[in-house]
Amino acid sequence: MSAQRVALVTGASSGIGAETARRLADAGWIVYAAARRTDRLEQLRGRQVRPLTMAVTDEASMTAGVQQVLAEAGRIDALVNNAGYGSYGAVEDVPLSEARRQFEVNLFGAARLVQLVAPGMRERGSGRIVNVSSMGGRFAMPFGAWYHATKFALEGFSDALRQELEPFGVQVVVIQPGAIRTEWGDIAAQSAVEASGQGAYADSARRVAEALEGASGSAPSVVAEAIAKAVTARRPRVRYAIGLGAKPATAAARLLPGRALDAIIARGIG
Repeated sequence: MSAQRVALVTGASSGIGAETARRLADAGWIVYAAARRTDRLEQLRGRQVRPLTMAVTDEASMTAGVQQVLAEAGRIDALVNNAGYGSYGAVEDVPLSEARRQFEVNLFGAARLVQLVAPGMRERGSGRIVNVSSMGGRFAMPFGAWYHATKFALEGFSDALRQELEPFGVQVVVIQPGAIRTEWGDIAAQSAVEASGQGAYADSARRVAEALEGASGSAPSVVAEAIAKAVTARRPRVRYAIGLGAKPATAAARLLPGRALDAIIARGIG
């Protein structure tokens, strides 16, 4: 059994997840870097990082992954629920099967891992659960209805979970990244065009796709640094809004009337 702190990080094959695995490993953690694309995990192998094959849409995969970590390391001190993607397209156009998949990846996968990991943390009286949401968990853009729905849901889920686990010494933290330089924008843009690139919403969908593809952003390392703070601070914040645009966007969503926020978003899309 390891005496070192142990973290399980999902969605670790690239972007924020990969940077988080590296950052925690540099800080002395044993990191299980989990993803379904195992070939891309090999770049992380070494020193403190141990690749772990896991699909957050597969019950057997998640159960086996957590059991492997516990068998090898004896504990999980931090769970970083980072796996997720953006499914875009008009509500009329996106099949409900895709909407359900978006929820399976962005919400229910995280929730199931919490169910698997939280009992051990609760029994030890310590632990951190970090759920990576988005600044889009506080406001919505057109064509992102299902993506935003999952992030709004993750925010509420995290608030309830935090209150449930805090009496047992387990802290729950939400990370709200802004625009970050990862594959996320290209994937979201492609899905918008595939779903709504033809028909009544075509022009608007293409403008949204161009905005998603062309957006500048912060390096994934800035989010990884915030996650590292969240899992090590004696009393972490409830939320960390981090990266390009995150703080002003979440503040605007909190303070502005809905129609005023709609107008600002519409101007930003063009």
